[in-house]
Amino acid sequence: MSNNRGTIHSSGVAISVFQYDGATDYISLTDIAKYKAPDEPNELLRNWIRSRNTIEYLGTWEKLHNDKLNIHGLNHLLDEAGSHSFILSPTKWIKETSAIGIVSRPGRYGGTYAHSDIAFDFAAWISPEFKLYLIKDYQQLKHDSHSHLNIDWNINRELAKINYRIHTDAIKNNIVPVLSSKQTSYKYATEADRLNVALFGQTAREWKNGHPEATGNIRDNASLEQLTVLTNLESYNAELIISRIPDIERTEKLNQMAVRQLETLTTNTASLKRLKELEQQKRLK
Repeated sequence: MSNNRGTIHSSGVAISVFQYDGATDYISLTDIAKYKAPDEPNELLRNWIRSRNTIEYLGTWEKLHNDKLNIHGLNHLLDEAGSHSFILSPTKWIKETSAIGIVSRPGRYGGTYAHSDIAFDFAAWISPEFKLYLIKDYQQLKHDSHSHLNIDWNINRELAKINYRIHTDAIKNNIVPVLSSKQTSYKYATEADRLNVALFGQTAREWKNGHPEATGNIRDNASLEQLTVLTNLESYNAELIISRIPDIERTEKLNQMAVRQLETLTTNTASLKRLKELEQQKRLK
C-alpha cells in the first residue's frame, strides 16, 4: 500500500510522511496536531474536521480527485455541520464519503494521514506560521537525494541546475506567458487543464501535439520550480472554487499567482547559485 518517505522536523515536531500506493505523498495529521496539542492530537483533529469550512474544503478536494466520492454522504455531513450535537472524526469522514484525501494508517507509523494539499490546510488552521515552516521542510525532504523520490523528478531537478540560464530564460519568455483574453475566456474541459494553462500557457493536449517525441506528459517534463508552484496552484484553485469565483476570473488569478511565484523562486535560485560561486572562488584563493 505504501512506502515510508521519511520524517519532516518542523518547529521541534517530528512529522511522518509516506507514499500512498507508492506514488503520492501523505503527511501525518496526527503529528502535525502535536504542535499545538502534544497530549491530545486526535481531539484537535476532530475539532478541525467538524468545521463546515473544513468539510467544504475536503469535499471540493474529493470532487476534484475522487471519482468514487459518496456525494450523498458528503451532503449529509454538510447538513449536520454547525449543530451543537454534530460529531465528526477522520474515520467517520472516510466511512461516510469514501474519501481518499485522508487515510487511517495502522502499525508502527500509524495515525491519520492526508494528501499534502489537505495537510497544509490543517497546518494553516493550527498556525499560519507553522504551515510555512512545514512547507519549507517538506520541500527540503523532496530535495533530499536520499529520500524515496521519483527518479524522473531527480533527473529534472539536476538538469535544471546544470542548465540554469537556459531554464530561467525559458520561464521568463515562454513558460508562464500572461494569458490573452481569448485564453482566459476559453472553457477548459478539466480543472487540471485550467492549471496547465495558468502555469504553462497551454493544455496538456496542446503541449503533447507540440512535443510528439517527448516521454510523459507536460507535468512529467516540468521543472522542480514549476512543480512546486503547481502544488500551490492546486490548493489555491480549490479555495477559489469554494468561494464560487467565476471560471474566467479564476484562470486569471491562477496565472497571476504562477507568474509571481515562479519569479520569486527563480530569483532565489539565482541568489543561491551566486553565493555558491563566491564561496567556491574563496576556496580557490
